[in-house]
Amino acid sequence: MTEELITCELTCPTSPVDKKANFDGVKIEGMDFEQPIFSVLSDGMKEQQQAGGKSSCDGDVEANSLGTTTQTDTESGIFSVECEQCVEHESEMDWFCGTEQKLICSHCATVGPCHGHTVTPLVTRVTAVRNQLVDVCEKIQLKAQRIEKFIDQTLTAKEQKLQAAARRTREQVLAQVSAAREALEEEEQRLLEEVQREEERVEQCLLTQRAHWSQALSSLTQTRSGLVHTLTHTPDAQLVTSVQEIAERVEETDGVGEPCDTDQLNLNSSCSNSKLLRGLWAAAVLLGPNAYGSAYLKFDERTVSHLLSPSEDFCTLTFVHKKSRRSPAYDPARFDCWPNALGSLAMSSGTHSWVVDVGQSGAFKVGVCYSSLERKGSGNEARLGHNSKSWVLSHYDGHYSFCHAGKKVPLQVVSRPQRIGLLLDWPSQTLLFYEPDSFAVLYTVTHPFDGPLLPACAVTDRSITILH
Repeated sequence: MTEELITCELTCPTSPVDKKANFDGVKIEGMDFEQPIFSVLSDGMKEQQQAGGKSSCDGDVEANSLGTTTQTDTESGIFSVECEQCVEHESEMDWFCGTEQKLICSHCATVGPCHGHTVTPLVTRVTAVRNQLVDVCEKIQLKAQRIEKFIDQTLTAKEQKLQAAARRTREQVLAQVSAAREALEEEEQRLLEEVQREEERVEQCLLTQRAHWSQALSSLTQTRSGLVHTLTHTPDAQLVTSVQEIAERVEETDGVGEPCDTDQLNLNSSCSNSKLLRGLWAAAVLLGPNAYGSAYLKFDERTVSHLLSPSEDFCTLTFVHKKSRRSPAYDPARFDCWPNALGSLAMSSGTHSWVVDVGQSGAFKVGVCYSSLERKGSGNEARLGHNSKSWVLSHYDGHYSFCHAGKKVPLQVVSRPQRIGLLLDWPSQTLLFYEPDSFAVLYTVTHPFDGPLLPACAVTDRSITILH
């Protein structure tokens, strides 16, 4: 009997803790961390350890020790076990098979199906389980304390910081909007007063002109009536002697002169020029909730000069050196002398914006033109910015200028932009060039466009690209 028990490894380990037990999946519901659970578990654990200490561990295992039943822990009120009976051997199942993870009797361990398995007295196994349960409860309590601390300290502090940051941010937004509103209201008042003064000036000119020409008309009417009366009622002999008088009346009418229209009789549109208003308007159009864009804009293949090489998507134009130039088929829409190309989108209504990446190009032009722009020849009629049908921003030899009808307006550009943005607002007949990164307005032109406009570009150094 003794040899069989030794073979079955019926031992009582000095450290009765089964480290292989896994309690990660333990779910503990309704646990009150304020209760002295650890002291209770510890008391019960000590009693179980004392009971387990009575087991023989020196290899001389007696039958009465194998038959020892697990004592009921009535003090703790947490764990209480009455040994079940083994159906096969009709003995109490007061041992635990670690191999098969089940309760067995001493006969199952020595001569039964668990012979050779690792077995442990039930009281020892219960103690190990309790120890692990204590560890789990301690970990849960520590985690609960950390969560409670996080809620009470970290989250509360975060909430206070959030409220303070949100209050400062709101105040900043309101201050900025208030400053912008105040500046805009002052600018609005200034511009309206300027328009009012210009209206009054033109109105006064119109009144003066009306009075002058009404008087001249009255004088001419009287003179004509007198001459008609002389012609129809004066006898021939008297008419002959009245030639000198008639000549004097005619001379008076010659001094009246011819009426002519002048710019003084028109409202000067520059009275509404405002860098602030123009910048705010451009920013609102380009950055507002209804921002405009031309997502499908590209260069029209038919218009691309043989001096330029387009990319496969026709969004990039690269200047071609003489040796690499191709000879495309003749097309009436193609520029044959100047390195020009037109966009594929005709604009005659609405608002449109697009951006051209000019990179490191040292010579380029970007703008718009009428579709009727001349395409052939080396004259100014086909040269962007040198005729009345094109409006472009030009960069050459480090200098920027706005070009239209052969006239150049030098532009003061603080830093060399890598991209040039264009905004065409047809309702206000406004073309605006801007720097996309800072939204700084480079130049604005207002013109009574009377036909569809096409994006127009030219490049004689490196390449430019339409961005989407």
